Amino acid sequence: MGAGHAHRLYTHRSSPVHALPPHCKLAAVLCFVLVVVSTPREAVWAFGAYALLLAAVTALARLPAGPLLRRLLIEAPFVAFALLMPFVVPGERITVLGAGLSVPGLWGAWNILAKATLGTAASVLLAATTEPRDLLLGLQRLGLPQPLTQIASFMVRYGDVVADELRRMSIARRSRGFAARGPRQWGVLAKTAGAVFIRSYERGERVHLAMVSRGYTGELPVIRELRATRAQWARAAALPAAALPVCLLGRLL
Repeated sequence: MGAGHAHRLYTHRSSPVHALPPHCKLAAVLCFVLVVVSTPREAVWAFGAYALLLAAVTALARLPAGPLLRRLLIEAPFVAFALLMPFVVPGERITVLGAGLSVPGLWGAWNILAKATLGTAASVLLAATTEPRDLLLGLQRLGLPQPLTQIASFMVRYGDVVADELRRMSIARRSRGFAARGPRQWGVLAKTAGAVFIRSYERGERVHLAMVSRGYTGELPVIRELRATRAQWARAAALPAAALPVCLLGRLL
């Protein structure tokens, strides 16, 4: 499954969270996200409790908070969409600082922001404590279909290769005096994207032929078989197990 690929999202630490088998962490994060999504949006306090649980996991994993918070910026499109909802959703309206805002829109914006942020934070923690190749092994252990596992594996392997090729092409353009200052330069950028696509496609064909010549029959060999003890499953289940009573209480109150 590709050894030695150190992804920039992974933070090497010696912690109980890092030591858990990847399929246990994947199952725990999935269950935690399902619990968060099932929580009524009116239970505002519950989302604060979920955030505290994730903060506890962060502390247990000995991860720096700053880089993790910066990685949450990936949810910016959801934030932009949520901020528009109080202005466009019909229904009862209230005035806040002179602006008429929709009450259903405010609740909808809060619902999206709270649940998307918690889900993204859980995913960021998973990526920071699990190497990409281990995530792929974990997905395979959980029964993800082989074609999907292989696609993800090659994406991890060659994503950095394609990004490095884009970087070299950018350096070549700048060395020839090119600077993208407006729409007139978009044609050059489009040709660059097309060239990268063609080169990536050709590289994929060469890699496939090399694999077939070495006996590839549609399945990648499993280098390391994953095993998890009951204690490891119990430690991984601590996060969703702690979140479940919060969800149930939020539904009852």
